[in-house]
Amino acid sequence: MAESKIKEAKEILKEFGLPPAQRNEMSALTLLALCQIKEKDAWKDARNPSLGVTKGIMGFVNQHFGKTYAPNTRETFRLQVLHQFEQARIVNYNPDDNTLPVNSPKAHYALTPEVLAVLKKYGLRGWKKMLKEWKSLVPSLQTIYAGTRDLDKIPVQLSDGKMLRLSSGLHNIVQAAVIQDFRRRFAKGGVVLYLGDTENKDLYLDKNKLAELGIPINEHSKLPDVVIYDGDKNWLYLIEAVTSHGPVSPKRVLELQELLTKCAAGKIYVTAFPDFITFKKYSPHIAWDTEVWIMEMPDHMIHFNGDRFMGPR
Repeated sequence: MAESKIKEAKEILKEFGLPPAQRNEMSALTLLALCQIKEKDAWKDARNPSLGVTKGIMGFVNQHFGKTYAPNTRETFRLQVLHQFEQARIVNYNPDDNTLPVNSPKAHYALTPEVLAVLKKYGLRGWKKMLKEWKSLVPSLQTIYAGTRDLDKIPVQLSDGKMLRLSSGLHNIVQAAVIQDFRRRFAKGGVVLYLGDTENKDLYLDKNKLAELGIPINEHSKLPDVVIYDGDKNWLYLIEAVTSHGPVSPKRVLELQELLTKCAAGKIYVTAFPDFITFKKYSPHIAWDTEVWIMEMPDHMIHFNGDRFMGPR
């Protein structure tokens, strides 16, 4: 029964001009949650409360459509649906409190008033007219969401406000989570010096700061996926995002130590995994005296270091 409302939501997203990647079931369920529409509700009763991802959107989807998503799926909702909805001017980010910092745990989303007005007309006389008027207000929508490669990319914002776009895929979702969630929890004040990408190995590179720290930028291809530096503590976080290969193994630690012989900063080696299952698969290969962070459990760390907690070695 619930499939009919999901089908309607998909049709609406298609009419809004979103690409196939943002017209799937997750996107449709997100739209339904944002406007608080259940299976037997009429679209004219749509509302636009401000909702957080986990309790607001995922909770609504589970309660009213019986769709249960794993906790780590929160990042997929955020990076593969809500960011694109924001870019398409379907939702506003933190509309009730625009002073919240980027990726605050209190972050929330709400349908724009203009989109809410259009949704209320779905299935009624005047729907096409309202839709056409709304589209005339966002002339770049079709161009931006016309199937270009950028549509499926993962937006990630650095501490200085610079926005980068990673190519799609789980590996880069983990990298984005490292910057947005790990850094906020475990490397507060840290700035990104290097960020690779599965399609662009040198997506972001702070050449001046790397050189200042004694990190050979002519060999940056040997750096891990993400490098974060905390200037107050003089700590360097060397982070590998692992989905199919490449944890911080004893061999990898030696490689990084050789690369960074002229860098006096304290070095912290971290392997980031998307979920506990992937961690278990690679746990025998992880070097001692390193750290593990798991995206689906972002508030916790696993320390492969006996009686010591996270810090330079």
